[in-house]
Amino acid sequence: MPVEQLPLFPQKGVKGQYGPPVAETSPLSKDSSLSAAIGGFHDYMIREGFTENTIKAFLGDLRILTRYLGAGRPIGQIGTKDLNDFLTYLLHYRGVPCNLKSYSRRVTTLKVFFGWLAEAGIIPRDPAASLIHQRVSTPLPQILYDSQIEKMLEATQRLRQAEKPDARPHLLITLILQTGIKKGECMAIKLSHIDLSNPTAPVLYIRYANPKMRHKERKLSLSADFPPLLQEYVAQYHPKENLFECTARNLEYVLHNVAQLAGLADGISFETLRWTCAVQDYKAEMPSEKLRQKLGLSRISWRETSEKIAKLASPAL
Repeated sequence: MPVEQLPLFPQKGVKGQYGPPVAETSPLSKDSSLSAAIGGFHDYMIREGFTENTIKAFLGDLRILTRYLGAGRPIGQIGTKDLNDFLTYLLHYRGVPCNLKSYSRRVTTLKVFFGWLAEAGIIPRDPAASLIHQRVSTPLPQILYDSQIEKMLEATQRLRQAEKPDARPHLLITLILQTGIKKGECMAIKLSHIDLSNPTAPVLYIRYANPKMRHKERKLSLSADFPPLLQEYVAQYHPKENLFECTARNLEYVLHNVAQLAGLADGISFETLRWTCAVQDYKAEMPSEKLRQKLGLSRISWRETSEKIAKLASPAL
């Protein structure tokens, strides 16, 4: 009995035999609904590497806007008056408290969302461009002055050359001063993430186990002094997999002890060292985009952060 050979591809003119056609997403236009535009904006944020928290917050804000204007409202028909009325609604008529911090973020959401639509040519003009942005003022972060850095490194060198040598404080502090990495990133470093192939130009790879955080992965330069320091540290502590096989709290104690030894009353923290690194790189005229990438920040986070770095690095008035 002959076996019927089914065609690999649908025959021309024959419909309905192979299920419904695959749906295609129409490109956005000024006539697209607010709901459709938010879907496209979600994809855009993922592509651009927005943090998970930022994406969640922006989508939450836009859901409120959708409930206020209607999910089917064409985006080309949304004007500045609509957005100002929406902000007034948030402050006075929604029935839910809206503090200055939440209000400021929601203005940012509108500016980023409609700014993206206008820049992409989906709508002819940006209705959020003229919205008044009342930012929440936060204090400038603490950094170490040049004299304090000198005292701190003198203290770590004394520990390194003590009767019972300890290279860990110097390794930890110089590592963060050079790279500006966060505490969590520091704790996640494996020995395999450090490339010493070229001893005069060693490299540190910042990696994330969480796929959603992979956009933060980066390749950072280390100084030529790092390989011998690392060798010294490894000989003392014998790490097997991670660079620091202790708790983060333990490393915080290390920083606390160095601050006491150096006579730094305000102490030393991971954040202080990270900001100090950023300010030093800014003073050394590192390009803004390169510094943003080095610190692993999204473009949204960078707006406020870069202003603070510039203020900390600028000459006294």
